Amino acid sequence: MNETLKTIAERYSCRDFADTPLTEEQVRAIAGAALAAPSAMNRQPWHVIVITDKALIDELDAEGMSVLAAAGDKAGYERIKSRGGKIFYNAPCMVMVASDGSDYASMDCGILSQNIALAGHSLGLGSVICGMAGIPLSGPHGEEMKKKLKFPDGYCFGIAVLLGTANSGKEPHEHDRSKLTCLA
Repeated sequence: MNETLKTIAERYSCRDFADTPLTEEQVRAIAGAALAAPSAMNRQPWHVIVITDKALIDELDAEGMSVLAAAGDKAGYERIKSRGGKIFYNAPCMVMVASDGSDYASMDCGILSQNIALAGHSLGLGSVICGMAGIPLSGPHGEEMKKKLKFPDGYCFGIAVLLGTANSGKEPHEHDRSKLTCLA
């Protein structure tokens, strides 16, 4: 099996990160992989924000927990509390992808996030694609958070990827072959 297929096969969603920060070389490689993502008509409907400021990630985490605690449905809040109370699993790096909201932007941001996750795994890092990173941006301090993150005007949350050294390993998910149809 070639290295690309091996990376795809072995990658899993990490939800238990060590405090170890990423190196500048790792951050540059991750950012390069993000920007190398293809997009419909090469419109690149994203703005990539790499956050390695742990205090800012923790602030986003606390704001997200506050938004979840105030929600009418407490299921999300209780689920995160049962997993240690951290939406971002103590990750030392978050790549926030802002979207211009145009046609195909959600698909293009998804492709970009997969590039980041696979690049992270190839560098020996754990990663998890994190839609919950939009929670702190949706609450009463959402606009303030977007300003801190330097979202371009008119951009909204697209997706995020958390990265760092994994505290523990995990097997990739089981493949459901019933979801595959091959026509010849």
